[in-house]
Amino acid sequence: MAKHVFKRSVVAMAVVLGLGVLTACSSSNPRFDPVPLTDFQPEVQANVRWSTSVGSGGGYGFAPMVLGPNVYAATPSGAVTKVDVTTGRPVWSTNVDKRLSAGVGADGRLVVVAANDGTVIALDDQGQEQWRAQAASEVNVPPAVGYGVVVVRSSDYRLQAFDARNGELLWSVQRPGPALALKTSIQMDIVDGMLIAGMPNGRVMAVDLGTGAVQWEGTVAVSKGATDLERIIDVVGLPLIRGPLLCAAAYQGRIVCFDVSKGGVPVWSRDFSTSVGIGADDRFVYAANRHDVLSGFSMADGTAIWSQEGLRNRRLSAPAVVPEAVVVGDSEGYVHLLSRSDGRFLGRVSVGGGAITSPLVGTDRGVVVQTGNGNLLLVGVN
Repeated sequence: MAKHVFKRSVVAMAVVLGLGVLTACSSSNPRFDPVPLTDFQPEVQANVRWSTSVGSGGGYGFAPMVLGPNVYAATPSGAVTKVDVTTGRPVWSTNVDKRLSAGVGADGRLVVVAANDGTVIALDDQGQEQWRAQAASEVNVPPAVGYGVVVVRSSDYRLQAFDARNGELLWSVQRPGPALALKTSIQMDIVDGMLIAGMPNGRVMAVDLGTGAVQWEGTVAVSKGATDLERIIDVVGLPLIRGPLLCAAAYQGRIVCFDVSKGGVPVWSRDFSTSVGIGADDRFVYAANRHDVLSGFSMADGTAIWSQEGLRNRRLSAPAVVPEAVVVGDSEGYVHLLSRSDGRFLGRVSVGGGAITSPLVGTDRGVVVQTGNGNLLLVGVN
């Protein structure tokens, strides 16, 4: 047992060291400095409609989730909160008395978070704890909840499903993974009784929630290079389904859209490296590359439509989409709104709270933002 624990510790240390070295190299080279923000004539008015504290801290494992009139959120401090998305009024807030590594997953009946020690904690929709279960290892991806099942992805590249009623383990699926993996924003989705999950081996999987049987796997990236750092090919962000297309992106890999109505055959792909994932509407796929150059691609065939370099090296979040714009957050707490058709700047607002690492959520009311200091807010667009 001690041998396996030591091996996992060495791997975890290597991940932190590798990314730390990359950051240090980048910060010492002026080419990697964040570009200054430029003035422009706003075409839309963006403002903070409401803001409320949902705990303290933040991180890549935390993503707000909007369901109907409410938004659910959690923070590393152990706080879990349900908020009215229109008014920002907390419906309820509780603390699970553990440091958290990931959250939230919710389906309107159950709200689920994960603790640093791998404990999976389920609350009902009134904030009352229902059960606790143990994952195989630490969980750094928000749980997925639906169809009576709770799924977590642990740091040993294992998917585990628990019965939503009592936390009983239902099935487990594991795939071999690389020596190193990115610490970044990754999410899973549940669609029509299937779990859609990107993995660190550059593949995206569709897993039957009832049985754990892998129904399909698609390749987003293939490992290349001579070193462990060069072979990192995590599927990052949230795989997105738009009509018959399932689109996903990988670090040091590609953006790929698969046609699920034809057995998951690739429709198009583009070489691309992103550390945060993609956004999409019915016409375009949006992505920021590893240098934070934001681009729009045709959903139909992957043709590059536009590119915006005005946010280079500002450590952007994954793009979110609202009717008026495509929206990204940055490392200084700014939220930027750009034209979906040509990428020009439309508006900007500072929300504070440091780097925005949690995914933005686009709604018909505006953009839900979870800041690095534990605030949850709604940016409205006029």
